[in-house]
Amino acid sequence: MSELINNSDNRKAKLKELILKLHKGGDQEEVRQELINSLEQIPYSEVVEVEQELIEAGLPEEEVLKLCDVHAAVLHGNVDLSSSKNIPEGHPIDVMINENKELKIVANKALDLISEIEKNKGANIEKDIISLRGFFNALYDVDKHYKRKEYLIFPYLETAGITGPPKVMWGKHDEIRELIKGGIELLLTPNIDFEELIASSEIILKPACQQVIDMTKKEEEILFPMSLDKLTEEQWYEIDKQSLEIGYCLYDPQVAWTPLWAKEENKLAQMNKIGGNIQLPSGSFSVEELMAILNHLPVDMTFVDKDDKVKYFSQGAERIFIRNRSILNRDVRLCHPPASSHIVEKIIDDFKSGRKSRAPFWIKMGDKLIYIEYFALRNEKGEYLGTLEVSHDVQPYRELEGEQRILSYSK
Repeated sequence: MSELINNSDNRKAKLKELILKLHKGGDQEEVRQELINSLEQIPYSEVVEVEQELIEAGLPEEEVLKLCDVHAAVLHGNVDLSSSKNIPEGHPIDVMINENKELKIVANKALDLISEIEKNKGANIEKDIISLRGFFNALYDVDKHYKRKEYLIFPYLETAGITGPPKVMWGKHDEIRELIKGGIELLLTPNIDFEELIASSEIILKPACQQVIDMTKKEEEILFPMSLDKLTEEQWYEIDKQSLEIGYCLYDPQVAWTPLWAKEENKLAQMNKIGGNIQLPSGSFSVEELMAILNHLPVDMTFVDKDDKVKYFSQGAERIFIRNRSILNRDVRLCHPPASSHIVEKIIDDFKSGRKSRAPFWIKMGDKLIYIEYFALRNEKGEYLGTLEVSHDVQPYRELEGEQRILSYSK
């Protein structure tokens, strides 16, 4: 038995045998027990190699995709991660692990609420559906997490000769995306009753949550250790620099990671050096000056592009509504409470159609009166460019009396 455990070729052959046994319909628990009895722990690199070899030997990627959840469940807890490297704070993998923590919290809250709905026979179904919408809106943020894997990590793995596993994982991403989308659509169904909700939860809501959780296991036991071994620090630095463009998932990194060999350059200075001044018809300024202007205006601003993705928010000292970078590149509909998402949809539709170009609102927040206005941005041809949200505490202006002229400044 020790020869089998210590010999990589024998371990891989046995693992391949077990996976194929699952493929042919073998009992999952029996295979798991056989795996535990014969292999104890499997280096994650061997799991990847076996998956790659099965694809190269002719097992269709679609079949590996079907097996992905099953053999991941069998391997869970039996993959040796001892060769995984220490991960510095702020490193792209550290960020993704923290995102996974948030995803698991949201997914488990959704599963707990579904169980509560079942237990209470839908006694508070309207309120519970609104809460579930919020959880599923948050879960769809996983799209950015997956895109960073697909467009930033997978290409480097493929250049290292690892092509099969990324394709299989990408396929699982698409399945999960569709399940979450289906869940959101289901929860937006008018007047859905208890029986419909519970029946649909078995095929959509619960699988969506569970597959999000299962993917975090696949990442942390297989993908992340493998990627840390295969990718260079230079490649990770490139991934880190490009990550913000795609956006973060339910988590805003608090520490910026920079390799020791990398020069500590001021990013704004670098941007100014590359791009020079920003020239507009009425004048120009540097990137540093532009950022200072935007952050010193006495209003909060958030820009949503023509594809309904949040692309920018100002960072003034006294923001009214809290923003963090995990909101970037997120669909604006999912950034609002579920109860008001249909209003956001109506505003966007009115702006895109040209029916309206602004939408004002005002609300009380303690002793503040917050004035919120949405503006449709259009170019000279009248084409829709996006929406600008501007928020402002106008209470101090309502309390003004008399005059204060500039000549009284020194008083």
